[in-house]
Amino acid sequence: MAASSALGVRTRPIAVGEYYRMAEAGIFRPDERVELLSGRILEMPPIGPRHGYAVAVLFAKLHAQVGGRAAIFCQSALRLDAFSEPQPDITVVRGPLDRYANAHPTPADAMLVIEVAESTLPHDRGEKLRAYARAGVAEYWIVDLLHGRIEVYTEPEGDWYDIHRSVQRGAIVTPHVLPGVALAVDEILPGSA
Repeated sequence: MAASSALGVRTRPIAVGEYYRMAEAGIFRPDERVELLSGRILEMPPIGPRHGYAVAVLFAKLHAQVGGRAAIFCQSALRLDAFSEPQPDITVVRGPLDRYANAHPTPADAMLVIEVAESTLPHDRGEKLRAYARAGVAEYWIVDLLHGRIEVYTEPEGDWYDIHRSVQRGAIVTPHVLPGVALAVDEILPGSA
C-alpha cells in the first residue's frame, strides 16, 4: 500500500489502529477535525452555517421517515477498510443501533452515506467518492451547496458508481435502499448564499 514519489521515496500509509493511538497520545487537538482516508490524515475545514443547517435538516427528516427501519449517525466514523475511516455527515445503517456500541459501522452496514459539500466539493466528488465505491457503499449522496443540487450515486463498481444522477431544487430525492422515504431538495438546501 506504500506509494512511491517522483524522488523514489515511499510514503507509508497510516492504519486505523495507528490513527487511534495517535489520538490517544494527544497528537490531535480536541477541537481538531480530522479523518483518515486511504492511509492519510486529512484536516477537515470548519463547518459553516449552511453546511450545519443541511446536516441538521437531513438528520431530522431522515429520522422522522426512517423510524426503526435503520439507525442514523451524524458526523460519526464509518470504517471502510484498514486504512480509511471517514466521518460522513450522515450515515444510515442497518439496525438495531446497539449493534454499533463496540464497533463502527462498515460498508456492509451502510444503506446510505451523505456528504454535505461546499468547500470540500472536489474532494467529496473525487477521492472520497472513489473510496466509498471501492468499499462497496451501496448509495452515496453529495449535497452540493455550491450548485444547489443533490448528486446521487448508486451501483458501486471498482472505484466509481455505475449510476449517477443529479436532483435539482423543486424535485424530490428518494434513497434507492429506503423505500417510502422521500425528501424535498428545497427543504435540505439552505436559501441562497
